[in-house]
Amino acid sequence: MTREITEKRKQRIDQVLAKRQNDLTMVMDNIWDPHNVSAVLRSCDAFGVYGVHLYYTTSEWPDLAKKSSASAKKWIQRTRHVDAASMVDDLRGQGMQILRTGFSETARPVTVFDFTKPTAIILSNEHRGTSPELAEIIPDEIYIPMHGMVQSFNVSVAAAIILYEASTQRERAGMYDVPTFSEDEIEELKTEWYAR
Repeated sequence: MTREITEKRKQRIDQVLAKRQNDLTMVMDNIWDPHNVSAVLRSCDAFGVYGVHLYYTTSEWPDLAKKSSASAKKWIQRTRHVDAASMVDDLRGQGMQILRTGFSETARPVTVFDFTKPTAIILSNEHRGTSPELAEIIPDEIYIPMHGMVQSFNVSVAAAIILYEASTQRERAGMYDVPTFSEDEIEELKTEWYAR
């Protein structure tokens, strides 16, 4: 049975797809709390990210419940990975700069990075930080400057702040005004999204 879709909903989907950024992504590195994963997906949807990567080797695969923030999952493509090297090779093969969150002496603030470049941001595990196998092959570390006693944000809050910086840079560069998908890809995605 084909789902009925209103013209208003079609227009909304068309507008969203026209602004989707297929060269900006997040990698969730063993993020164990499904509420955090859902909140990250919601931020990704809000800032026009097309797809995310889920790297799970030590944490349980997140059960994304049917709640308001979890509803974003149907609008975000999710790709699962269990091999760090092949995931990183694939992202680099797409011409992406890869950054990871962290607090080492070589970490640089989020504002110094150019997010108009194709970019993948690795969000580290809430308790253990970046998986060692990823830390070994991703030298560029990013942090959000803070001025309080607490040393880190919740991972979903950090994701939203980083994506806000990225979207601000991209907005200034006019990147949301030019679709990142070809016309054929957009038409294919419309067909798919209209049925959701």
